[in-house]
Amino acid sequence: MHLRRRSFLLAASATAAIGAALAVPGARPLRAQERSFDAIDLDWVDAVRERAVPVRLYLPRAATPDRPVPLAVFSHGIGGSRRGYSYLGHHWASEGVASLHLQHVGSDRSLWGDGSPFALIGRLQGAAQASEAIARVHDLRFALDTLLADALGARIDARRIVAAGHSYGANTALLAAGARVERGGQSIDLREPRLRAAIVISAPPFYGEASPRRILEPIRIPSLHVTATEDIIRIPGYYSGAEDRVAVFDAIGSPRKTLAVFAGGSHSMFTDRAGTGGVELNAQVKTATRELTGAFLRSVLDDDDSGLRAWPQRHASIVARFVAPA
Repeated sequence: MHLRRRSFLLAASATAAIGAALAVPGARPLRAQERSFDAIDLDWVDAVRERAVPVRLYLPRAATPDRPVPLAVFSHGIGGSRRGYSYLGHHWASEGVASLHLQHVGSDRSLWGDGSPFALIGRLQGAAQASEAIARVHDLRFALDTLLADALGARIDARRIVAAGHSYGANTALLAAGARVERGGQSIDLREPRLRAAIVISAPPFYGEASPRRILEPIRIPSLHVTATEDIIRIPGYYSGAEDRVAVFDAIGSPRKTLAVFAGGSHSMFTDRAGTGGVELNAQVKTATRELTGAFLRSVLDDDDSGLRAWPQRHASIVARFVAPA
């Protein structure tokens, strides 16, 4: 498949999202009474854009209007859904951070099942166009507006909001964090000012753009970048090496940025899939990613860096590289 220069990005290989709802390895399903949070599905529609924005909210039960909790808003990779990346939503909510998982209808799981399988590449290519990349950021902003205006919003601390995403969703988070691209001679600025930080997992480059630094240097909020030495995207006619994820990290303008590179693995092991990248490593990486993202959230939201400092040694056997602010 040839990606035209008009595309912002292509989020992931076809294998990255298939089976995203499979159980996380080693995880025991929580009974409702054991959970410290509720999982709430909400089917919102942005009437202005005539676009559905389904979401799943993992909300800590301890959250009240008197004690509101921080929020992470999560964007899935291409072909995903609001049900994906549950291992992160569960963990964050269990640690007192609400997690709002978006479903982007122009690039969600319907790509796999709607229409002829022979047209799949065309559907993937269409989902990677600039219009959908922009629509995803508007989904994020609409979801924040809607949640904070809802009765549930009284239980959310609007001063402590973080964007997160995997693959295409990582690019969505970067655009919301302040990345700027040019189209038609004009700079497109989609920055969401309510964001305090960004968690960027397996971010592809902004394809068709000559200078990653020019696009990403405007990002001034703290960011966490998570990838692996075998975090490679492969689909017919397209290849993105693991070095692209590190190049995104290098180009970010904020000095407060952290990079974790796992040894081995795969691009799709950061989804809920239970075996990609190796069954044993998959489980280890998910555990380490839960801990790392939790430590990063405590660092940027509570000014507590202790967990972030201790993390590399705790997972030294599977970490190929770790870079943190001085």
